[in-house]
Amino acid sequence: MKNIFVVRRFFFTLVLTGFLNGCATEASTSDAKERLATARAMFAKRCETAGEKIYRKADDVEGIFILKLRPNDLNSGDQFALDDPYGSDYSGNGYIETFIRGSYQATVTGGKKDELRPRLGYLYADAVDPKNGLRYRYTGRIEEPWQKDKSYLKGYHRFVLDKILVSDNLPRYGVTYDDISTRQEREYWIAGSSLKVIDLKTNEIIAERIGYMMDKRQGSLEGFRSPWLFAAENACPGFSNGTSTPSGRPAYDAQARQTQDFVEKVLHPAINRKK
Repeated sequence: MKNIFVVRRFFFTLVLTGFLNGCATEASTSDAKERLATARAMFAKRCETAGEKIYRKADDVEGIFILKLRPNDLNSGDQFALDDPYGSDYSGNGYIETFIRGSYQATVTGGKKDELRPRLGYLYADAVDPKNGLRYRYTGRIEEPWQKDKSYLKGYHRFVLDKILVSDNLPRYGVTYDDISTRQEREYWIAGSSLKVIDLKTNEIIAERIGYMMDKRQGSLEGFRSPWLFAAENACPGFSNGTSTPSGRPAYDAQARQTQDFVEKVLHPAINRKK
């Protein structure tokens, strides 16, 4: 009798455990659906205010002032770091290079160089080095190292970024960005961004782009995914049509040079250096 009682208790425990696990799974699934519904509604509301506003344009712009540099590290999954995941672009000096003439043409190989986005670049860009607080002027050039070093393949070329210290001749126009996310938005894996073009002479904002994106899987790391990278597939304004760019690249890949694309709509680069 004692053995029968033990067996019965064992099977009752198994059934009860399975029932409780099933209830927990069902509750968890229900919570996830409710959470995603809340996130979608919040995201849709934010998208009502998203988009580009261009109040004034300027022609023959030789150089710009990069008022805020991009971080050296890419944020692919830090939920609450207010480092503008939507505006994610090249990091460090790579971000500066995107504004300089010739950098796009020197680094893009094969196929068309996206005819809808000329990406001409400016003759120079100024930026303050956060390490010493001094302003430097960046210019670029394309060099062929194989001409001096035969260890390089003939025909190989690369873009080189040069800089000099400056204290005068401040560029008239500046570019900056801000993360406009709230704590509540980040709780639901929504990131907000503001990109501004400013007339530094009049202190006017002459153009602004507001953007939002949301991770549909609410921060899931399953399959080694990076939440903020996949959030680029669900953005307003979007970076591409659907989940990938027209060339088949992932949406987050289209985030690169997004700042240059918007700025050049507003500040048309000078074709030739003024005398």
